[in-house]
Amino acid sequence: MNITEKILSSKAGREVTPGEIIEIPVDLAMSHDGTSPPAIKTFEKISDEVWDKDKIAIVFDHNVPANTIGSAEFQKVCRNFINTQGITKNYIHGEGICHQVLPEMGLVEPGMVIVGADSHTCTYGAFGAFSTGMGATDLAMVYATGKTWFMVPEANKMIINGELNEYVSPKDIILNIIGDIGIAGATYQTAEFTGETIENMGVDGRATICNMAIEMGAKNGIMEPNKEVIDFISKRTNKKPSELNIVKSDKDAVYKRELSYDVSDLEPQIACPNDVDNVKDISKVEGTAIDQCLIGSCTNGRISDLEDAYNILKDNEINNDVRLLILPASREIYKEAINRGYIDAFIDAGAIICNPGCGPCLGGHMGVLSKDEVCISTTNRNFKGRMGDPESEVYLANAKVVAASALEGVITHPKDIVN
Repeated sequence: MNITEKILSSKAGREVTPGEIIEIPVDLAMSHDGTSPPAIKTFEKISDEVWDKDKIAIVFDHNVPANTIGSAEFQKVCRNFINTQGITKNYIHGEGICHQVLPEMGLVEPGMVIVGADSHTCTYGAFGAFSTGMGATDLAMVYATGKTWFMVPEANKMIINGELNEYVSPKDIILNIIGDIGIAGATYQTAEFTGETIENMGVDGRATICNMAIEMGAKNGIMEPNKEVIDFISKRTNKKPSELNIVKSDKDAVYKRELSYDVSDLEPQIACPNDVDNVKDISKVEGTAIDQCLIGSCTNGRISDLEDAYNILKDNEINNDVRLLILPASREIYKEAINRGYIDAFIDAGAIICNPGCGPCLGGHMGVLSKDEVCISTTNRNFKGRMGDPESEVYLANAKVVAASALEGVITHPKDIVN
């Protein structure tokens, strides 16, 4: 059996097989300031009391601080629910993006089943958990009962080998895979990432890859935890590695298909408007004029991303025709970036530093694009109208590319920037 099948079998209390419908208990359920109100509205028709207040996390990250009366009202509804139900332990306001903050708080462990009313809940697969997004109505049932149903997914084994060059990051790996199999290429299937490249990859990069599993339609992305992940979880949960439920695929595990990638000669990858699978080598799009650059999000707002940007932006100034927004993914990352001197360098370069949160990723809060404007971003989606006007355009890239492009005012290969 593979990792996903083993986790679901454990929760079901018996061996399960792909295609089977199962009902299982949930270890952690999450919603944010955008999805909690509809979940609450449905929940109140079902039950008066949540199944376990300590296994629910509600995170304010999409519109923080509130930027409209509507978002303020949404957050008021959430606070009333939190206080009524006693969900104070895992009420998270302003600390950062849910998919970064929950692992930082020690709420994510290997072998868990985690659901969230946000499609990028698949991020937690980087820590060896089965995690997936769901709609607010489904989440309301979880809040009431602590259970949900799944169809056991078939699994794809993504074998990634090779050493990345200095201008390429894990973001390029997942963009390359999505470009290969398409935005619906793994619909309701598991994307299990393995190989020497994944084994040698740090926590940040692994989270980036699993975060974007949904962009190829996958039900979940997942990886076997390596030493760095295990050390991270042990530190956050105060548990010894031997106390963690680390699940591994059997050597003879069955997969729907196996796909192999050698990333040794991979160029920086750019997802061009208006689909995440419209992926091209940077050499095909260099020189494209841009108006805005964005470094942040649950995909690439971590300290390693800010370090990549710092190494390019330090002692430089951004192009006068471009605005650069930088959003650390969490308060912890923000403080670390301050301590390392990154924030001073970003400000000196002309960047706008925004509070930790989702912000402009979904065109909801700061950095909204007007008609015909072009943004190059480290976020995860570039759909038509995603960041503002339907006639604006979004290109997706790694933090090095976005930083280099901010200096030149056009999409630029980082190798062309000499500090």
